[in-house]
Amino acid sequence: MPLSRHISPEELLQRHQERYKIHSGSKFAMFGQPGTSGRSKHVASPYINRYTAWEPIPKYVMPANGVDAKSAYQIIRDDLDLDGKPNLNLASFVSTFVEDEALRLTSENLTKNLADGDEYPALMDIHSRCISILGNMWNASPSEKPIGSATTGSSEAIHLGGLAMKRRWQEKRRAEGKDTSNPNIIMGANAQVALEKFARYFEVECRLIPVSEESNHCLDASKVLDHVDENTIGIFVILGSTYTGHYEPVEQIAKMLDKLQEETGIDVPIHIDAASGGFIAPFCHPHTVWDFRLKRVHSINTSGHKYGLVSAGLGWIIWRSEDYLPKHLVFELKYLGGVEQSFTLNFSRPGHQVIQQYYNFIHLGLDGYRRIQRNSLANARLLSNVLESTGYFVCVSEVHRKKGLHSYLPGSVEDSDDPENYNAGLPVVAWRLSDDFKKKYPHVKQSNLSTMLRVKGYIIPNYPLPSDEADVEILRVVVRESMSADLLEQLCDDIVLVTETLISADSIDLTPLAEPLQQIHQQTHIARAATSLGSLSDTGSTAHLPRTRSHRHGHYKGVC
Repeated sequence: MPLSRHISPEELLQRHQERYKIHSGSKFAMFGQPGTSGRSKHVASPYINRYTAWEPIPKYVMPANGVDAKSAYQIIRDDLDLDGKPNLNLASFVSTFVEDEALRLTSENLTKNLADGDEYPALMDIHSRCISILGNMWNASPSEKPIGSATTGSSEAIHLGGLAMKRRWQEKRRAEGKDTSNPNIIMGANAQVALEKFARYFEVECRLIPVSEESNHCLDASKVLDHVDENTIGIFVILGSTYTGHYEPVEQIAKMLDKLQEETGIDVPIHIDAASGGFIAPFCHPHTVWDFRLKRVHSINTSGHKYGLVSAGLGWIIWRSEDYLPKHLVFELKYLGGVEQSFTLNFSRPGHQVIQQYYNFIHLGLDGYRRIQRNSLANARLLSNVLESTGYFVCVSEVHRKKGLHSYLPGSVEDSDDPENYNAGLPVVAWRLSDDFKKKYPHVKQSNLSTMLRVKGYIIPNYPLPSDEADVEILRVVVRESMSADLLEQLCDDIVLVTETLISADSIDLTPLAEPLQQIHQQTHIARAATSLGSLSDTGSTAHLPRTRSHRHGHYKGVC
C-alpha cells in the first residue's frame, strides 16, 4: 500500500503563483498585468482588476493599494456565493427574512449608534417604546416600574440577568454577615451554551440537572430542590428548549420555590430564558403561565432576531422592577453630550435592529404576530405528522400531539388549528429513526440523512440529546416565518426520497463527506483565535495549529 500524505491546495497555489510572477513582466505585459502601467482604463468590467491567478486576493495582510469599488464589491460578493441559502438553513432559530420597508429603514439608519442617546433622542425613544411593549406583552405591572434594555442577542441578556441575581444575592449575604465566596446557579443539562458561559465567566458554580425522556428532555422540576441551598443565586428556566422545543415548567418550579421559602427562608429567584418562546407563548399559548404573572420571575430575556422577526443581532432583557437591578451595576455616562445610564456589557452598537423591531410591532400588531406564529406552529405540526406517518421516523418534539399525550399513537392526528389544544412548545420538529426502522434497515445511518439533505441545500443537523441522553441522536428542523407551503412540501418529499435512497443502497458511511465541512468550521475558528494571538504564519495557514475535537457529526452544544 503506497504512502500518502495530506495535499495542501494553498501550497500548490502559491508555488504556481510564484511561477506566474516570474514571467509577468514579459509574457503578460501586453495585457496590462503586473509589470505594466496597470489595467486598461477603458475596461469597465469588475472582473478586470489587479487580482488574478498570479496575484491572489489578499486574505491575511492588507494590500498596499486597493481596487475600485465595483471590483471590491464583486470580489466579496463572489466569495459569499459559497455560503448556503439562509432560507434553507433549517438549523437556525435566527430570522432570515426582512421586509423591504424594514430594510429601507435599516439602510437609512445604518450609522446610528444606540449608545449615543444625546445625538439620537428619537432612536432612544423608540427603544423605550419597545421595552414598554415587551413588558406589557409579558404582563409586567406598571406600578412595579419595570426596566430593561436592548442587548446583542440573548447571550448578553442572559449574562445581565444572571449578574443581577448574583449581585443581589451577594448584597443580601453581606448584609447578614455571611460568606459570599461560593455562589451557584441551577439549570437543566439541556441549557444553551450561553447559560453555561455566564456561570464560567462570572465565577458561579453551574449545577446542571439531568434530563430524561420523562422530563421531556429538559429541566426536571422534581429534582430542582435537591440542588438548592443557601448559596443558590437563582435558576435559569428555559421557555423553549433548543433541542426539542419543549417549554420548561415555569409555574410548577415557581410554586415549589415559594413553598421552599416559606419553610426555610431560602429565596431563589427565576430568570426566564425566553430567547424563542418570548415571542411564541404570548400569541399561541396565552394560558401558559410563565412570565411576570409569577412573582418569583424577576427577569426575562428574548431574542428579537428569532421569533421577534428582526435580522441577527438583537436581544432584549426586562426586569419586573428596578429593585431587581442593583444600582451599582448601572453606570452614568456624561462624555457623549448628556447624562445617560448604561447597564449592558456592550456600549456602542447599531440601532437599526431596534428600529426593525418597532417597525414589526406597529406594522404587524398583535394580530399579525399571532397569525405568523400560529402558522409556523401549524407547519411544524404538519411536518411532524408527515414524518411519523411514513413509519420511518418518530418525533421527539411534541407540538403536534394532543395536550397531555406524550407518545406516538398511529392514527391519532388532531385536526384543530388552536395551538392550545396541543402540547405547548416552539415551532420545532425534532425526530429520529424509529426503532422498527433501525431493526429492519440496520445499514441506514441517521447521520447520512443529514449529509444527503445538505447536498440538496438544506442544513438539518443531526446531533445527540443532552449528556444524560447522549446515546440518542436527533434531526431537527426549526420552522420559521419564511417556510412557505411549497418549501414544506418539497422538504417532505426530499426527506422521504433521501431515506428511501439509503434504504435501497448498500451500507455506506457518508460521515467522511461531512468532514471537509467540519474541518472548514474548525479551521475558521482556529484561524480567528490564532489571529487574535498573533500566531498565524505569513500566509495565514493553520496547518501547524492543533485540531479541535468535536462530536463526529458536528458541534452540537450551541444549538442556536
